Amino acid sequence: MIRSLGMLLLVIFPVMLAARPSGNSDIFPYPINQVTLDNGLKIVSIPFDSPGIVAYYTVVRTGSRNEIEPGKSGFAHFFEHMMFRGTDKYPKEKFTAVLKSIGADNNAYTSDDETVYHTVASASALETMMDLESDRFMNLKYTEEDFKTEAGAILGEYNKNSSNPLQAIEEKVRESAFDYHTYKHTTMGFLRDIQNMPNQYQYSLTFFDRWYRPENCVLVVVGDFQQAKLIEFAKRYYGGWKHGSYTLNVPAEPPQKAEKVLDLPWKAKTLPIFTVAYHAPAFSDRDIDMPAVSLFSEVVFSQTSDLYRKLVVEDQLVEFVNSNFDETRDPGLFYVFTRVKDAKNIQKVKDAIYQAIEDAKTKPVSAERLESIKSHVKYDFAMGLDNADHVANTVSHYIKLTNDPQSVNRVYALYDKVTPAEIMTVAKKYFTQDNRTALLLTQQQQEVKQ
Repeated sequence: MIRSLGMLLLVIFPVMLAARPSGNSDIFPYPINQVTLDNGLKIVSIPFDSPGIVAYYTVVRTGSRNEIEPGKSGFAHFFEHMMFRGTDKYPKEKFTAVLKSIGADNNAYTSDDETVYHTVASASALETMMDLESDRFMNLKYTEEDFKTEAGAILGEYNKNSSNPLQAIEEKVRESAFDYHTYKHTTMGFLRDIQNMPNQYQYSLTFFDRWYRPENCVLVVVGDFQQAKLIEFAKRYYGGWKHGSYTLNVPAEPPQKAEKVLDLPWKAKTLPIFTVAYHAPAFSDRDIDMPAVSLFSEVVFSQTSDLYRKLVVEDQLVEFVNSNFDETRDPGLFYVFTRVKDAKNIQKVKDAIYQAIEDAKTKPVSAERLESIKSHVKYDFAMGLDNADHVANTVSHYIKLTNDPQSVNRVYALYDKVTPAEIMTVAKKYFTQDNRTALLLTQQQQEVKQ
């Protein structure tokens, strides 16, 4: 499964938070234990009130960002698939049978900055899970025929996803907005590279050997477990995993110096979709820009914004208008999307979006509204910590970004410090005409046969 634009759905669940120690203002309410083995493998463990249940995540801090060689995009996502191919000890069918026998829910996903393998199962099966996972991370085995079969399946997945206009938009915007950084391609990879993937068997072995190493992986265990037993099992099953030596050098992206304007004709029936993307700051738990841009997004584009009220509710010119700002290890993109009901209003909608951004540079949001937005952001975060699996997934997100789960507390402390003036500052800094890539997707006109 790929984590990318237009594919994430926020689901809100009720939650009971464990009591924080008196005087502790951290937003993450549970104790976090961190132990690092001699080979560099980190184990992050969080006791959670889920009797008999444990969530077991392996965060590989390798995503499409790591695909620096020309012609080799798509391999992080490829290994999300190949890791289920089995080993000598646990061939594919036996691996599946063991998971079934312990009632495990097991899957994986890939994004720009990570590949995550996750299992939820009975706490009594913790050792079994660690045996299974350590074995495939150290001893994955597949033939060239297996490789070619999976590469063909990935091409089929790409073709299926390409029928979604949001996926096509993201692909074209990224390729245009970035000149050097590997965020230029989506997690799926360039089509030309996917088509050539069946010929890259030898490189796949190199990719696995390079990135599936203990210093590049973190185990996240949440739920009902004994810490001493967990570390004992980790040393037993992962202690022989050898440290790697590869050093990643991702090319830096220079500042964009002129606006880029793109058109995307669409063969299927569709309303016009207008997208504008701005280069935006990387995740940081120390620099105010990232949380300020995130709050700017809420101020200007949320359903409580003046722009939303005007375009969606009052004038009814668009079906929706929203923004997307993913937290990434390196500077990424801030997107704005809208679907226009009538093509004759495209320019009017564009002008309204750009004017809302300009207004944000000179008209400060009220202190009351900003505090309300901050409270809502923190409430949404807390409501997502309702079970062991969701807690493990949340922690994994911050591990991929900084390799330190405590980043969650530091970044939310920064959110508290953002002022109306700082929101105006980041609006002026990042949301400029020269820094944007604008794309308009419209239905392709059909030729009339004579």
